[in-house]
Amino acid sequence: MPREKNQEKRQAFLRAAVAEIAKSGTETSTARIARRAGLAESTLFTYFPSKSALLNVLYIELKDKVYQALNSDFPADADLYARARHIWVGTLAWGVRSPNERKASLHLHLSNAITAATRAHTDARSVEVRKTMAELSTQGIFRELPTNFSATAMGAMQDAVLEEIARNRKDQAVLIAKGFEAFWRMCL
Repeated sequence: MPREKNQEKRQAFLRAAVAEIAKSGTETSTARIARRAGLAESTLFTYFPSKSALLNVLYIELKDKVYQALNSDFPADADLYARARHIWVGTLAWGVRSPNERKASLHLHLSNAITAATRAHTDARSVEVRKTMAELSTQGIFRELPTNFSATAMGAMQDAVLEEIARNRKDQAVLIAKGFEAFWRMCL
């Protein structure tokens, strides 16, 4: 009878993968992930059949965390400003709480290792967010740009806010609010 897998070890690999990917990107080796987890590389493959499988599982877990935060109390019936602000504030709150998870999520989002099925799974968890971002793409200067440009612009401006927060934590609420207002002006 096969032994039951230890969930603590699985979580140790996922935490180690977050740290390594945040630091070095998705090209980091499974050996480095295992070493950071304090476990043997061969043990990693007991939990994840390949590095690609590990990356896909991690992508789903990270996206589920952020979408769980964003979907909580999502103002679906509110105007575009309120919905976009909810996404802005919720994503930044998650980024402030979990900076390495956000960095790892961004690396994973750009990785060719993430399968179409994995992306479809996470897309299904973000219907209201995706609907709002699609609507933002039809506003202001974004009308003249590729569809995903508004989401990319929002992410870049959120990165700038997170960088400033890391330097000066006491102005966090002000930076978040003023950063959103700067982003919103592009939507007009």
